[in-house]
Amino acid sequence: MKWKKPKRSNSKLSFWKRIRFKYKLSFINENTLEEVWAVRLSQLSVFLTLAIFAFSLVAFTAFIIIMTPIRNYLPGYLDVEVRKAIMQNAMRADSLERMIQIQDLYLRNVTEIISGEIRLDSIRQIDSLARVDADFEIPRSEAEKMFVKSFEEEEKYNLTILNPNPLPVEGLFFYKPVNGMVSSRFQANIQHFGVDVAAAPKESVVATLDGTVIYAGFDSNQGNVIQIQHKNGFVSVYKHNELLLKKPGDQVVAGEAIALAGNTGKLSTGPHLHFELWYNGKPVNPEDFIVF
Repeated sequence: MKWKKPKRSNSKLSFWKRIRFKYKLSFINENTLEEVWAVRLSQLSVFLTLAIFAFSLVAFTAFIIIMTPIRNYLPGYLDVEVRKAIMQNAMRADSLERMIQIQDLYLRNVTEIISGEIRLDSIRQIDSLARVDADFEIPRSEAEKMFVKSFEEEEKYNLTILNPNPLPVEGLFFYKPVNGMVSSRFQANIQHFGVDVAAAPKESVVATLDGTVIYAGFDSNQGNVIQIQHKNGFVSVYKHNELLLKKPGDQVVAGEAIALAGNTGKLSTGPHLHFELWYNGKPVNPEDFIVF
């Protein structure tokens, strides 16, 4: 007698078959017992449908929270936004308060100047639009007056009168044209009629005396050149500039920026200013008048 293995029942089906097993859900009319609508579902399809619905719901909710003002009602989120807005508004308020103070001070100064309560001082302005009289006198102390008087008495019989062509430099103060170090000095014997001052690129070049710009242009060898006619026959020349700030006919004040130092022209080997000083058509050594 042989033993036969019994067939497995539906309860013994594999897990995969169970979740894929379809069930029929029918809707029947109670009066006529007619099937109105039916659908076939399995455990797997129901699970996938619920999972997709839950994911969509979570994504939609997150989108609404991030993209709409609803996020401001979340605990903790509003605090960060409020602190950031408070800091920005405080910075703007400080800037506006500072600007109001500056404008108020400016208006008070203008009012006092117009009313005559403040006298225009004798400081030489760099801005040519705010130019004041350059021929000012610095008041001397009593000790300084005594020293000048004794010095004049001692030098009264000095032999400088033997110089037939003295330069009219009395009362003139020559501004240093640019900050830097002298790299090449005045040598008339080799036709180097000026001094070379090594300077930083785009360093401000200033007028050495009050005067009028008589030339401002470009030369292939000397680069950007500007020339100024001064009182008493002096002419100053500034060569190899990067940029010229004045044009012919402009009135300039001693110490006013007229150009930016550079390295233009074939004869230039690096950023510097070639400065020349001429008197009545003859070159003179700038170091005789200016301490570089």
